[in-house]
Amino acid sequence: MERTRLYLIRHGQVEGYEEKRYNGQENVPLTALGKLQSEHVCACLLDTSLDAVYSSDLDRSHYCAELIAASHQLKVTTAASLRELHLGDWQGRTWAELQESYPEDWQARLQNLVNFQVPGGESLQDAANRIRPTIRRILDKHRGRDIALVAHGGVNRIILLDAIGASLEQAFSIEQDYGCLNIIDYFATGNAVIRLLNETAHQDFC
Repeated sequence: MERTRLYLIRHGQVEGYEEKRYNGQENVPLTALGKLQSEHVCACLLDTSLDAVYSSDLDRSHYCAELIAASHQLKVTTAASLRELHLGDWQGRTWAELQESYPEDWQARLQNLVNFQVPGGESLQDAANRIRPTIRRILDKHRGRDIALVAHGGVNRIILLDAIGASLEQAFSIEQDYGCLNIIDYFATGNAVIRLLNETAHQDFC
């Protein structure tokens, strides 16, 4: 049966990781470890026959995508539609700061994760609406082949939930660690199977 395989990767560790914060669509630099994590993912995919490499256009994802593409003699295709959730006025701010400054909005978001819209930003549903068409186009273009995509925690969760037919309300039931690797197989029947989820062992053994 024909299958299209997606190697779905989260970017490496970013500066400011020590405190939980919403980076959103800000261009946050990778740490030295974040760059190393990217190199390890690239090493794990060296023997994979990739048809294409895609990435968010934010630097933290593009760095890893460039490494993967170069090792396969490919060029990265970037897409702004694959950026992390836009968190408007909350971007760059820590969770602790937000809970103190916006206690009511913080609780409102927890109670309605899918539809709550941060001032100046977008809801999780808004993000899904821009990400899903891009993923469909990528899968249709490379049907029957293997693709790598480097994105963000929120983006990856949306893709993974869609693969198993789960609702966006379950977004934080899936963990996406820095530099993790996921593998999803998509079939012509419309079904998808997650072969690997949030794998980080390569960071120690590659």
